[in-house]
Amino acid sequence: MYELGQQFRYDNSKALPNMDAVIQGENYRFTVITERCIRLEYSPTNTFIDFPSQLVLQRYNDKPKFTFKEDATYMELKTDSFVLQYLKGKPFLGTKVNGASNLKIVINEELKANETPREWYYGHPEAKCYEASSVSLDEAKTTNYRKGLYSLDGFATIDDSKTLLIMDNGTLAARPEGNIDIYVFIYKDKFELALQDYFFLTGNPSFIPRYALGNWWSKDYYYNTDEIKELVNTFERNEVPISTLLLSAWSLPNNNPGYTFYDKCVPNPKELIDFVHENNIRVGLKINSKYPISKEETYYEEALKYLTPSNNGDIPFNVYDPKVLDVYLKLFLNPLEALGVDFFWNDYDDFKHISPLAVMNHYFYLDSGRAASKRSMMLARNGLIASHRYPVTYSGKMKVSWDNLKLIPFYNLSGANIGLSWISHDIGGNYGGIEDSELYIRSVELGTFSPILRFNINGGKYYKREPWRWDVKTESIVTRYLQLRHRLIPYLYTEAYKYYKEGKVLVKPFYYQYPWVYDDDTYRNQYFFGSELMVAPITSKKDLVMNRTIHKFFIPDGVWYDFTTGKKFMGNKKYLSFFKEEDYSVFAKKGAIIPLSNQSNKNNIGNPTELEIHFFPGESNTYTLYEDDGVTELYKEGYYLKTDIEYNYLKNNFTVIVRSVDGKSGIVPEYRDYKLRFRNTKEAEKVNVHVGEEEHDYTSYIEENDFVVEVKHVPSIGQLSVNCRGNDIEIDAVRVINEDIDSILLDLQISTMLKEKISDIMFGELPIKKKRIAIRKLKKQGLAQNHIKLFLKLLEYITTI
Repeated sequence: MYELGQQFRYDNSKALPNMDAVIQGENYRFTVITERCIRLEYSPTNTFIDFPSQLVLQRYNDKPKFTFKEDATYMELKTDSFVLQYLKGKPFLGTKVNGASNLKIVINEELKANETPREWYYGHPEAKCYEASSVSLDEAKTTNYRKGLYSLDGFATIDDSKTLLIMDNGTLAARPEGNIDIYVFIYKDKFELALQDYFFLTGNPSFIPRYALGNWWSKDYYYNTDEIKELVNTFERNEVPISTLLLSAWSLPNNNPGYTFYDKCVPNPKELIDFVHENNIRVGLKINSKYPISKEETYYEEALKYLTPSNNGDIPFNVYDPKVLDVYLKLFLNPLEALGVDFFWNDYDDFKHISPLAVMNHYFYLDSGRAASKRSMMLARNGLIASHRYPVTYSGKMKVSWDNLKLIPFYNLSGANIGLSWISHDIGGNYGGIEDSELYIRSVELGTFSPILRFNINGGKYYKREPWRWDVKTESIVTRYLQLRHRLIPYLYTEAYKYYKEGKVLVKPFYYQYPWVYDDDTYRNQYFFGSELMVAPITSKKDLVMNRTIHKFFIPDGVWYDFTTGKKFMGNKKYLSFFKEEDYSVFAKKGAIIPLSNQSNKNNIGNPTELEIHFFPGESNTYTLYEDDGVTELYKEGYYLKTDIEYNYLKNNFTVIVRSVDGKSGIVPEYRDYKLRFRNTKEAEKVNVHVGEEEHDYTSYIEENDFVVEVKHVPSIGQLSVNCRGNDIEIDAVRVINEDIDSILLDLQISTMLKEKISDIMFGELPIKKKRIAIRKLKKQGLAQNHIKLFLKLLEYITTI
């Protein structure tokens, strides 16, 4: 057997079943994984698989609670969640025959009168399973989805019958022909339990490096060393933070891309990479392993000692051949990492032969983390097999267009249906179309509240993704959102940890909580963004007359606040609002706690010395901030810090306690400056601040509708307590549509005297029919027809909300 390396080995004992949870007979074997999940195997040769597979790494679990009975021909297995019935030894039927099946699972649930229990049978069409993100959105293929695990039936399956097996030494091998190997998940209405079982079988989602949560930059252009340095410096001068530089065109020209830096552009790669690193930016390189290794590559002659070239002299790459893979990694990728390259973007795009993609993702990702000082990382299209283990997913090249922007939210949230969060898109599109400032702004805003924010643009000189290449207004808006993205990293990294550790997806579809929205295009794209935020994406153009986007959204149960303005929205209600280009529909739940970085070094995405924490009123809450070094695997050995941010809320008397609760010292800066921002709050009459048992100095002030308390030089290990008291200090800023309409009227370029008359009509006591007549009559006083249409439309919105 070929030895690939320790980084590819698994503890294959975890793939062995717990024999106390196995029911086996002639040609069949059933393994109860949990009380909600069961493995079903059939083998015509009575040969069963205990190796890990590309999909399933772990099967051994404590014995779940179940009962079992059988006779000569029939068996029944029962847990709290289901009852499995099987005619022993019979081949699994592909469809129901005469209303019956030789293998079925009946859901164990309470039924109302005249209801029949739900049941699954082998070959069930599972038509109520929702779609999950597939290979990519290249060329905006809207049908590029596959069956997920989320189903209105409350059950779903994954088929592991044809994946490759992982041998003890990490190589892959084919399975015996004809075997059936499937897993059935019976979760009723608790999909989070299905994801727990799925991640138990397939492995936890990967914990991405902290830098991956910042802004990425890539352009399909041969930058030379001076141009890259100038690019980095220009980002800095314009106060636009970036964390990741992806070099798309960097290797020898016409080498599809290759593995040797083009020396006419970058004569000293290490010196350049060191410069980029000194600016707190990580470096990724694009490769494409569907192409052979060219004779022009630096280590080509060395590779010939081990591999056989084709007739034209190039060395074909075969990811299934362990020797070829070993030489490829050691001679072509590893030397680039030795120069300081942080990760690779595998741009494999052979859609006719997609199966190798999953194998490449598996090996490239594991090899990237072979050193203890570096956490595994890669960028690639979705290989469709346990893709949550191989971040980050590249959605492919999409044309610049509003239609394609509309596809992105649904693609992102569909990933959750198969447990996938780290999906990335080319912000603003990659090629073609028209460079439109509004589309660019809305793309960046959506990217700010997406799993990954990554620019990747065609190399043509008229494509603009650099904010400073636009007009002042566009540059200002985009810069603010890119800065916000980096400020959000403490929140995003904590949510990333929860995804890795607890299986809680970052982007949670709205339809999990409100099933009706799935069939309503107006609200279907809404999603929860981590534990504290909700996003209703804006993907349509503005109304040119009112200079705003007319946007409908649904606020979930409870009370929610506009993340920017702080205005209150009562829950379980549909809303319509009018958004300027600088505004985006993001909402924080009552009691939300959002930790933000106030780091002054703009590219530094490390654990901040200055932390700003937003507290939204209405409910007590605790948020546990997670921090580690962000780049290594040392967190697995306890080198991390968890800090509880506790918000004890009463309307006019609230306390914040920030205290370290778990981990080690030395992970974060020894001292921190805190800015505690209490949203929608007037100035407190009394503030008490303690660090440990001692009183501590503070500064407090009002900033717009927020009360801010600043406390400086606070030890990171220990406890900070801040109590605020007063009378009627909470601002009851309920959002009303009249304020939106008044804002539109304020901005319109029409006579001020006409504005007064329009206001009297719009907000007066006349019945709606007479208001319409009064608006139309203003034509004689100079109100243009397009403005008349606008206000008639606004009257319709008022009456339909």
